[in-house]
This record gives sequence, C-alpha cells and structure tokens, in this order.
Amino acid sequence: MHLVRYSLSYVGYRDGKEVASDLKLVYQATTLQEAQDQLDRFEAKWKSVYPLIGQSWRAGWGKVAPMFGYPAEVRRAVYTTNTIESLNMTLRKIIKNRPLFPSDEAVFKLMYLALRNISKRWTMPIPNWGNAMNQFAILFEGRVPMGGLDTKPFTLIIE
Repeated sequence: MHLVRYSLSYVGYRDGKEVASDLKLVYQATTLQEAQDQLDRFEAKWKSVYPLIGQSWRAGWGKVAPMFGYPAEVRRAVYTTNTIESLNMTLRKIIKNRPLFPSDEAVFKLMYLALRNISKRWTMPIPNWGNAMNQFAILFEGRVPMGGLDTKPFTLIIE
C-alpha cells in the first residue's frame, strides 16, 4: 500500500485515476507472473511520463513479490497497514509521554496495559476474516490456535 501511495505522489491530478487503476492491475494480480506482466505493461505505457514509478516498483519488488505466494483471502486481510500504523502510533504516543522507565518490566507492563486498552477499540471486523483464518490455519499449521476460533481478528495473548 505504501508503494502505491508513493507512486501516486509523482502523478498529476489529470492522470491520477488512470495510473491508479493501472497499478491496481499489478497489486491485485493473482500470481507473481501475472503481476510481473502487468508491471511490464504499466512501464510500457507510463515510462515516458512517470519513469520513477516503474523504477520504485522494480526496486521494491523483492518486498512485494512474497505477497503473491499467499491465497487471495490472506492477501485481502493483510493488504492494508492502517491497523498496524494506528497501533504503532498509539504505542509511540504512550511511550513519548514517559521519558524514563525504572526497569524493563515497567515498559512491558505499560505496553500490556496499552494493548489491552487499544484492543477494546477494535470493533470493526475484518471482511471475510473467517476465510482468512482458514487459510492461516492451513498455511501455518500448528501455529494458529484451533480451539474455539472466534471471529475477532486480533486476540492478544500475553503470558
């Protein structure tokens, strides 16, 4: 998602929608080969006008390519980073207000309490989370808790 935002920062208003729809064909491709083909088509069409976009996608391709190894259900669930960015921002805000911690345990306690309070705000379910959890259980066998899977996407377990 960051790569798309970065790419569109180079695009003028007149071409914005068309470039965005062409990039959508790249990141919504079903296979890695299809994504590479779509990126080639994108570059052939836009390289003369926006050469930095293709270059940035090529430079970051190693980070993008692993996503195509996952099923569509998983990709949809982890595609956007807004939830993660919001969590990180909230945790940074909490830590910023405390310049010094007496011990490592104090930091862990503060983070635990913060995460517990933050998780109460997570009321919107992730669309098709059940399908994504099914794929996670298949892909990461033994690492996804199977006893009483609920529909809440992020259950915090700290021991």
